[in-house]
Amino acid sequence: QVRLVESGGGLVQAGGSLRLSCAASDRTFRSYAAAWFRQAPGAGRELVAAITWSGGSTYYADSVKDRFTISRDNAKNMVYLQMNSLKPEDTAVYFCAARSSGPIHLVSSDYAYWGQGTQVTVSS
Repeated sequence: QVRLVESGGGLVQAGGSLRLSCAASDRTFRSYAAAWFRQAPGAGRELVAAITWSGGSTYYADSVKDRFTISRDNAKNMVYLQMNSLKPEDTAVYFCAARSSGPIHLVSSDYAYWGQGTQVTVSS
């Protein structure tokens, strides 16, 4: 059972940057695909970015392409989301997720492991 803990959220002005981190409790995480989802008030959970176990392939939602970067450090059991040029519409709770097979999956129900979420608020 892998536990995930997110950190790095906060309040930032539009145009600013934040770096989210996700720490996994177990080294088996190194063989897992990982992703960042977000959920705004009254909205469903949206896939933001995903990465394969090796980091060799990534996926980004169109809304964050060229602004966000997902990466991982398997030696530290960590996944990161660098968020630049933030917009008010990026305001949401951001969740780290993982699944035990390597390929990227786009559907939240395909991810078995979830963190508790971290709030990101972007002011205009």
